[in-house]
Amino acid sequence: MSVLEHVAENVRRLRTGAGLSQQGLADASDVSRRMLVAIESGDANVSLNTLDRIAEALGVSFADLVKAPDNPRLDRIEALAWSGRIPGSQGVLLATAPASHDVELWAWTLMPGDRYVSAADPAGWHEMFFVIQGRLVVELPEGDRAIDAGDFFVFPSNRDYAYRNDGSEPLRFIRNVVH
Repeated sequence: MSVLEHVAENVRRLRTGAGLSQQGLADASDVSRRMLVAIESGDANVSLNTLDRIAEALGVSFADLVKAPDNPRLDRIEALAWSGRIPGSQGVLLATAPASHDVELWAWTLMPGDRYVSAADPAGWHEMFFVIQGRLVVELPEGDRAIDAGDFFVFPSNRDYAYRNDGSEPLRFIRNVVH
């Protein structure tokens, strides 16, 4: 199933669940009824901004609109949300986590054999990683989790954790701290 089919099914399900007609959602989101009809039929190449407005009107997250309808998880969405004019240009929503205050974006490099150790964060905090180069090993109470280049991992950080580079090359990754 394509992301357009996911969006079509999710918008229709969430709209009817909220007791809204297509016109009611059009009015609430400032999106034309004609566009909503096309979205719900899976025929519209819809902009990210339009999806943001629909999500806000429905009281849900952007991720709730683009993820597979049978996927209850938000920590592994992997939905192609945008394709450019030139093949290979794309925006993929990998994951989301609830946030109540701030989001921090970090660029990390760990040299071979290095390790970062952290005490538990407050309840509700999450760490999100995207590995650019190398293999990141995240140490969690339930066991280690290895994330290879090109992959990502999201976890609640309200427990002690560490991450390390067991490889022989520098490890580069993007880290979001969500709280």
